[in-house]
Amino acid sequence: RRVLVTKLRHHGEVLLTSPVFTTLKRAAPAVEVDALVYADTAPMLENHPAIARIHTVDRGWKAAGLRAQLSGERRLLAALKAAHYDLVVHLTDHPRGLTLARALTPRYAVTRERRAGEHEWLWRRYFTHFYKLPRATPRHTVETNLDALRRIGIEPDAADKALVLVPSPAARARADALLRQHALGARAFVHVHPGSRWLFKCWTAAQSAALLDRLAADGHAIVLTAAPDPRERALLDAILAGVAAPTRARVVDLAGQLTLAELAAITAQARLFVGVDSAPMHIAAAMQTPVVALFGPSGEVEWGPWGVI
Repeated sequence: RRVLVTKLRHHGEVLLTSPVFTTLKRAAPAVEVDALVYADTAPMLENHPAIARIHTVDRGWKAAGLRAQLSGERRLLAALKAAHYDLVVHLTDHPRGLTLARALTPRYAVTRERRAGEHEWLWRRYFTHFYKLPRATPRHTVETNLDALRRIGIEPDAADKALVLVPSPAARARADALLRQHALGARAFVHVHPGSRWLFKCWTAAQSAALLDRLAADGHAIVLTAAPDPRERALLDAILAGVAAPTRARVVDLAGQLTLAELAAITAQARLFVGVDSAPMHIAAAMQTPVVALFGPSGEVEWGPWGVI
């Protein structure tokens, strides 16, 4: 009757779980499907039509002190217990899965297989089903997430596998207003997001500046975005300092000005998204915007833009 799907990871990884909710709801329409994610990643699943409720773990609890942390954890656990979940799908390595499976006592609980050295015996005490991770041949993370459902007999349809991200009406309205302000219509610009919280994934400022010059020379307007992080802002400043004057005139700088939902609404109207392996890349794929993505240390097979050219 009630299912809890957990993904305590980063923004892009949370978005890549969205087909799991779609599949569960299609396979059992009467089931209530809830999510448990970090509070800052909840926008990746807000407004998903298959999700009834999103529970969150606030990473700020620790910084607020032990009393605040314990209070937050108690409230969360009480809310989860009150739901009486029949199934827990734990899609992360986080040890919180053990605590949840023990405290919630679901009839079924599924997670990835544990290997020697990962306290396999303890996981087997509280989980009923384990799905295997690809070893010799990598597979996309979306498919690996769906393996949790395959393990309990739920086979996703092709239509279930699309990423789902639904910007709110307010986010769409602000995105439209920003584009109108800069005289940009739908499919009339290229969205470039050159940064990442992990800067080792990124091109140098000089390389990115050369790309912007080429796009501008080909006649494209450019919307430039970045997270509200001083390091990403510094990268963008260095890129803009390196572009030619005609290029700078064609760039709309929205760095640090957008929520995640507004970013999605902006990229949904772009002709093309260009960026690195990052949450904005996955957001662009979810919005069905064509993607050019740069990959370095991470694997493009496992983490590439899903479902777009």
